[in-house]
Amino acid sequence: MKKWQILPGPIQGSIVIPPSKSHTLRAILFGLMGNGKTRINHYLNSPDSAAMISAVRAFGAHVDVESCHLTITGVGGKLQPAHNVIDSGNSGQVLRFIGALATLSSGYTVITGDHSICHQRPVQPLLQALTELGAFAVSTRLNGYAPIVLKGPLLPGKTQLDGSDSQPVSGMLIATAFLPGKSEIHVSNPGETPWIDLTLHWMHKLGISVEHQHYTHYTVHGNAAYEGFEAAIPGDWSSAAFSIAAALVTQSELTLENIDTDDCQGDKKIIAILRAMGALIETDNTAKTLRVKRGARLFGARIDINATIDALPILAVIACYAEGTTEIFNASIARHKESDRILAIATELKKMGAVIEETEDGLRIQGSSLQGAKLFSYNDHRIAMALAIAALGATSESLIENTECAAKTYRSFVQDFQSIGAAIKEIG
Repeated sequence: MKKWQILPGPIQGSIVIPPSKSHTLRAILFGLMGNGKTRINHYLNSPDSAAMISAVRAFGAHVDVESCHLTITGVGGKLQPAHNVIDSGNSGQVLRFIGALATLSSGYTVITGDHSICHQRPVQPLLQALTELGAFAVSTRLNGYAPIVLKGPLLPGKTQLDGSDSQPVSGMLIATAFLPGKSEIHVSNPGETPWIDLTLHWMHKLGISVEHQHYTHYTVHGNAAYEGFEAAIPGDWSSAAFSIAAALVTQSELTLENIDTDDCQGDKKIIAILRAMGALIETDNTAKTLRVKRGARLFGARIDINATIDALPILAVIACYAEGTTEIFNASIARHKESDRILAIATELKKMGAVIEETEDGLRIQGSSLQGAKLFSYNDHRIAMALAIAALGATSESLIENTECAAKTYRSFVQDFQSIGAAIKEIG
């Protein structure tokens, strides 16, 4: 098991943000369903991308993997029966998106994943919605978690599901787009809506007809068909948050490259949140850069985190370095990610001396000084990297265990942070 040994200290220079995981996985998925060749440039090389590539190959796509691009020969909307069990690894998107698409096939598809997927990431809302449209969709253990078994045909019609987690909704939107007729999807408790916007962005980009009213009622017109396409994956705002936070908690100046403020990713909202807390941040969308300036005085805030839910761990860290109290709320879904992120970040920051408590749907944090500690990642990439940033601003050395998980979104995290002067060392 790998560990990170981290000493506190300032950083400086510039850092290139890795490509977006969410854009990469959607691009691969839509490449599968296209007619002919799709080229995806600057994709994220990660275990989740590898799981999605393996899944689309199982349904008949041909994928050539190069260091800087992918070439996918799609199936034109006609899935072959999966030739083997599909392993989604640690990816909720592979589980939910491929799970929905699998019901377009006449054969049985079995999808499993790692411990987190099979025990932490509920899939029952998706299974129920697929069943209502005529598909066979069950959890093998009858508990609403993977492994799951699916079989078509999925039929056009009306269905409903809970939208607290955006991924089942996105999965249903994608799958119903390829049905031979119109479908209506009614969603209760819509959450994480910027990630729905990301799915709709891809659908509109490819000419797929879909409409919605307030994220609670979708009309998908079906009969989607499009030629292969070429796309370049933008930088990942979720990953950028860690570099921004590192500059803030160490009172350093840092430039981020490969940042597009016009992109539809929801986690770019972190800029508005941090500016409201007092951060000095400049963006240049022509140059695709963001600059964090030294000298900011941060203050606590009340933050509705639902639209940028992946930022919860790193915002909890930043709150420790802000004056006063920060309350993060509307975050219940964060308990059902790769880990229970509310519990995980509260537990670990307390080890560092943070004054932090869990609430029913979030966290309450009092600004305080952090000291180094022995910490655990919960095998969650965002917890591992958030704790690394906390350690950079602490008063003594920290050790973080089980850090391989960072490769899920940021394979070069250690090397990139070493390049800007962070005293971080990988052990094991």
